[in-house]
Amino acid sequence: MQKILFLLFWLAGASLSFGQAVGKMFPAMEAETVEDKKVKLPEATIGKYTLLGLAYSKKSEDELNSWFSPVFAKFIQKTGGLMAGMGYDVNVYFVPMFTGVNAAATGTAKRKAMKNVDPQLLPYILFYKGELKTYKEALDFEKKDIPYFFVLDKDGKIVYATSGKFTEDKLDEIEGAIEE
Repeated sequence: MQKILFLLFWLAGASLSFGQAVGKMFPAMEAETVEDKKVKLPEATIGKYTLLGLAYSKKSEDELNSWFSPVFAKFIQKTGGLMAGMGYDVNVYFVPMFTGVNAAATGTAKRKAMKNVDPQLLPYILFYKGELKTYKEALDFEKKDIPYFFVLDKDGKIVYATSGKFTEDKLDEIEGAIEE
């Protein structure tokens, strides 16, 4: 019984720690598109709700990729017919983070993305190269093998945070945060 209670308290503490990013401003980050255009976050997102997906390991990048299609379909893809004009007006960026010795791989990753990623998705992928400590502390993410997602309000403040592989429930929660 004590083990179960300990596990429950530990899990609650772990989720509270990550949730502590909610309510904070997203820390300044300079990233680049595949064409080497610099994008300053959250500065470039001011005025619109924004969904950011961050990954800082190969394994977490694979899980980040599981979000591409559903997020594209929900928030980016413009539909025709009766639903035309009914989509979301949000910024969406997936940000693989290259830090430490992996920072040298940024150029290779950009070239691979240009070759292997659907061209419609490329404008929504930013590459960060630099130190990680600031973001780990400010955003409360410690597990390197999972991606982290943040919904920013129109001013760049984090209003929702989640992590891990894509699920419909997580997407519904993100949608709810954007609609508020």
